[in-house]
Amino acid sequence: MNNPQLTKNQNIVFVALQKAKAPLTAYKILDLQVVQKAGLKAPLTIYRALEGLLEKGLAHRIESLNAFVACSSAPHKEAAAFMICEQCGTTTEMAVHSLEQPLHEQARRQGFHLHKISIEMLGICQRCRKSGARFSE
Repeated sequence: MNNPQLTKNQNIVFVALQKAKAPLTAYKILDLQVVQKAGLKAPLTIYRALEGLLEKGLAHRIESLNAFVACSSAPHKEAAAFMICEQCGTTTEMAVHSLEQPLHEQARRQGFHLHKISIEMLGICQRCRKSGARFSE
């Protein structure tokens, strides 16, 4: 699972994100046994590793949760959208290529220089809906 393009710490954090069932904050990553056994003990170390993963397009920051997920598709720097289940926390990435250019154009028309697009959708996943979890529509 080691990626030769990543530092040791980035590899440890990346594997933790890949195995996670929901987005992880830096402190939740720090609390993971596998991370502690690898010798990562300082929040700054985790944040540096996350920053490297973000720059390489291998992870995304979920702004509304202040948490991180591994990129589910090939490394990319294009916009992505996230469907976040309010019941179980599962976060699913989806491509939004068709929206990216119109959003850039609309921002440009308003004199706004857009450098990042973050789309987050909150709702209930199919598994939670089928299990009868309480939700509002």
